[in-house]
Amino acid sequence: MAKIGIEATKYVIKAKLIATGIVEKPDVIGAVFGQTEGLLGEELDLRELQKSGRIGRIEVTVETKEGKSEGLIDIPTSLNKEDTALIAASLETIERIGPCNAKIEIISVDDVRSTKRDYVIGRAKALLGELNKITPESQEMTEMVKEQSRIGEVVEIGPDKIPAGPDIEKAEEVILVEGRADVINLVKHGIKNAIGVGGTSVPLALKPLCANKKVTVFLDGDRGGDLILKKLLHVVDIDFVARAPLGREVEELAGKEIIKALRLKVSKEDAIRSSEPENQPQPIESSFHRRGGRDRGRSFSRNSYHDAPMREDGRTTTLQYREEFEQFTKIADGLMGSGQIAILKQDGADYKEIGRVPKSDAADVLKNLPEGKARALVVDGDADQGLINDAAAKGITYVVVGRKPRYLRRKQGMYVLEAHYLKQVIQENKSPSGGTEK
Repeated sequence: MAKIGIEATKYVIKAKLIATGIVEKPDVIGAVFGQTEGLLGEELDLRELQKSGRIGRIEVTVETKEGKSEGLIDIPTSLNKEDTALIAASLETIERIGPCNAKIEIISVDDVRSTKRDYVIGRAKALLGELNKITPESQEMTEMVKEQSRIGEVVEIGPDKIPAGPDIEKAEEVILVEGRADVINLVKHGIKNAIGVGGTSVPLALKPLCANKKVTVFLDGDRGGDLILKKLLHVVDIDFVARAPLGREVEELAGKEIIKALRLKVSKEDAIRSSEPENQPQPIESSFHRRGGRDRGRSFSRNSYHDAPMREDGRTTTLQYREEFEQFTKIADGLMGSGQIAILKQDGADYKEIGRVPKSDAADVLKNLPEGKARALVVDGDADQGLINDAAAKGITYVVVGRKPRYLRRKQGMYVLEAHYLKQVIQENKSPSGGTEK
């Protein structure tokens, strides 16, 4: 007898047999061949199909218990599903096995290829996962090429090999950044007129490169940026100063953050004024202690915090204690840690909340706010120059913040106040030695 190759098997017929007496394996196989002979015609005769290898070896297992026999029959086949179904049905016509009455019932006709397909799919997924680990996607390859091309676009100028963007020679404006990584990041986002100054060791060769050009210094948001600015002031004629957000570096900024920082640049004069020691935040000291006496009229001047509004000549005016300061500080305490902004309207002598919004949504909310509807903002945490500008455009008088922008610009008559400073003003106003006269 021919045996069907395992690789050619398509289906496996599984049947269950029950005999009323004791039967053995040869009895079962003889009954299968003998009682189906001629039933389906010559083309589907089991003996001929087995000789030609279209069905495989018939596997039989039999167990005898209490004078009765039960067992299983497996018949592998490479026929099509229709012929396989006919052969399976023909087995149920068997009524005797050996000397005993018997019954055969088809349990199932299994598609071997389905099992193989499941294996193939699982294995293909595993192989694909391995390929993805070692083979970059087309998008990744594109980004790799772009990154290399951007690095390739960075040129080196002079004996000091100063890193710069490819347009540095022909550009009418230049942007000075701290190092090579900053230049690469700006080139990556399409800004090709940047030049690296090499940290605090500013090369003298920088001066001729910036001659007759508008110069913007773009510094990291840390103390190192202040030191570099001081160095550059002795070497290059600077026009504007831009800063990365507090605690951030230019090399890690995204494209939108770079553009925003450059738009908020300030003049050299404003940057110098803000970096002078007397204009830096100092420990708060009571004004009446400084003058050695009572502070009549409660007039406070806090140039060191830039809390007073600016006059046209750039000098600060005095800040009078007002009752609304206490309302502002209470709201500021309630906002602490929420990342929100409270919008307040004025109702007589009181300020009442219109609503609270996340800081991320503040620009859109203020844009749609009718001018004059709000009179104050209380901000949880830092505020940037963009928020100050949006508030000014809507006629807002007070902006209370945790910390103001490093280089603050505001219109005349507008107060940008730090919450901790307001608390100090309130405390001094209530103190027995510093209160107002009645």
